[in-house]
Amino acid sequence: MPTALFDRHFLPFLALCGFLLAINGLTQEKHDRPPWTQKPKTDSGAAGTETTRPSSPATEEEQNPGTQRGRIRVNVNLVNVLVNVLDEKNRPAPDLPRESFQLLEEGIPQKIEIFESETTQPLDIALMIDASLSAHKEIAFEQEAAAHFIRQVLRSGDRMAVFAFDESVTEHAAFSDNVPALQDAVRRIPSGAGTSIYDAILLGAHSLARRGEDRRRVIILITDGGETTSHSDFEATRREAVRSESLLYTILVRPIKNESGRNTAGEHALETITDSTGGAMFFPDSPQDLPSIFDRIDRELRTQYRLGYYPNPRGPANTFRSIEIKVHGTYQVRHRKSYLTGP
Repeated sequence: MPTALFDRHFLPFLALCGFLLAINGLTQEKHDRPPWTQKPKTDSGAAGTETTRPSSPATEEEQNPGTQRGRIRVNVNLVNVLVNVLDEKNRPAPDLPRESFQLLEEGIPQKIEIFESETTQPLDIALMIDASLSAHKEIAFEQEAAAHFIRQVLRSGDRMAVFAFDESVTEHAAFSDNVPALQDAVRRIPSGAGTSIYDAILLGAHSLARRGEDRRRVIILITDGGETTSHSDFEATRREAVRSESLLYTILVRPIKNESGRNTAGEHALETITDSTGGAMFFPDSPQDLPSIFDRIDRELRTQYRLGYYPNPRGPANTFRSIEIKVHGTYQVRHRKSYLTGP
């Protein structure tokens, strides 16, 4: 065949075959190679220009950038400590300057960031009254003294709940500022059997822990100290009271004055728990002393110092850290002895 005729008929055929092979090479995926060597496809279906390796799944914030823009991150490491300072005559010592206080955590001095010489934080009070038969002899006088205290202590923004405990713990009035309703609840507490002191403190601490963070939490416990029927034990109760950051004020009305005729184990346990929270313990000689004790508690609650600090260094998560506060001068200082770090 002449060369010119061959070129005219066969060369176009070869060009067409070469074009088809080139298209096939561009579009065919190499399935026998690992996935990360395959060129990723763009939204239009064409091959990408870079080789990529598999990555970990995207986080919620990476998938939805809008969620990160709408999120506010807050540092919640601030530790608040309520402090009662009493002079040599057991009277509240107000108006001390910030410079009079030294605050330590685990023995390390801390910078006091917040200082209120008379805190105005509102109160949440859990009033717990022992209704057991052993404590019921003077219950009528106790009820009237407590009713007077309710009217005396509650101010604007404060709330109180009323509980009674015997072999169980019963809430007779939920947290409110309704003075007549709270007084009526106190007066209607019936008598029972058994004394569940640990359960009462535990329930009071749980109830207060659900209240606002910007409020002071107080448990006022009136009892004869004869623990008999609690399901909770001493250590669990003490830890929960500290965890809830509640102040425990214990009023121990003892039907028998000498220790040989009564069980003092409950009293000693109460002293330890009360001291751990930074509260106070009172031993009236008779129920007739209750009004003056309630007056003292009221004065203390109205003259508390509030100190706030950011721990440095910050302790491990979910651990109890010791707190110590010193005041220059001859004073008695009470405050909670520890706190629980956050997660």
